[in-house]
Amino acid sequence: MSILLLFFLSLGLTYLVRQLALKKNIIDNPNERSSHTVPTPRGGGVAIVLTWFGGLTYLFLHKQIETNLFFALLSGVVLALVSLLDDVFDLKPKVRILAQAISALGALYFLGGFQFSPNFHSPIVFWLLNIGVFIGIIWFINLFNFLDGIDAYASQEAILVSLGIFFIVGQPILWVLMASVAGFLVWNWPKAKIFMGDVGSTQLGFVLVVFGIYFHNQQSFNITNWLLLTSLFWFDATLTLYRRWRNKERLSVAHRKHAYQRLAQGGFSHLKVDLLAIGTNVFLIGLVLLNHYYLKQGIVLLLIVIGVLFLINSRIDKIFQFKKD
Repeated sequence: MSILLLFFLSLGLTYLVRQLALKKNIIDNPNERSSHTVPTPRGGGVAIVLTWFGGLTYLFLHKQIETNLFFALLSGVVLALVSLLDDVFDLKPKVRILAQAISALGALYFLGGFQFSPNFHSPIVFWLLNIGVFIGIIWFINLFNFLDGIDAYASQEAILVSLGIFFIVGQPILWVLMASVAGFLVWNWPKAKIFMGDVGSTQLGFVLVVFGIYFHNQQSFNITNWLLLTSLFWFDATLTLYRRWRNKERLSVAHRKHAYQRLAQGGFSHLKVDLLAIGTNVFLIGLVLLNHYYLKQGIVLLLIVIGVLFLINSRIDKIFQFKKD
């Protein structure tokens, strides 16, 4: 299968989805909570999803992917369909969460759960651990959606996290995801001509977390390295949620308080924020490779990265203050 073909397929499908969104008035109109100023078509994630599942099926039919990983990733179809409906009709939160839970449970079932260690055989700990992992999957799906708030931000994250994992595991499935996103990214690069919508962002979050669990279980990729690679997103989302909870704000209300959004409000262009994120992710990839091949100190490095991200967030507070609603 040609990765270049997948790229052009995603590129062309994004164009077609954009034309359809314009025709059907599926538009993201700017409001006081938005980070964009021009009405922009949304739903471009359909192109990512169609290309992704097409490439995934090709690998399965040609026996280039293990059956359990294929069906774990295929569990994301439920999430994709409901997220697409949400982009068009604005579904209730409970419907979205149900779809996320079904896909998460399906993934964990086909992966055999999250295996803490091949030498660890406590059933009680296994089930307690996997309840936490189930909640973590749903959280990562949602936080990836939360951080799809400016042009190209979520797209570059998905590509670079996948690239970091590929450097260690060398599996072609990662190139399928990168090509599927890259074709869309051409249209999503600042200034974006289309947004991916929930159908794209939730699926990317789901796929990345499934990769983390699967390759950890295969003992080819430690989960701490996955946490390092994705730290730019989960740290921002988790800290922001905590600060809003501490301020007794309504957590279900949309906002623009994530660090990357406050950078944009503080005068940074979307392109500049993206370039800063790309630089951070390249550094994290280098750190993960160093840890995987030489240091073997994932927990220590993770704590250091959390401390550095906290200091960066404090600096962003001075650029654009985190205000209570």
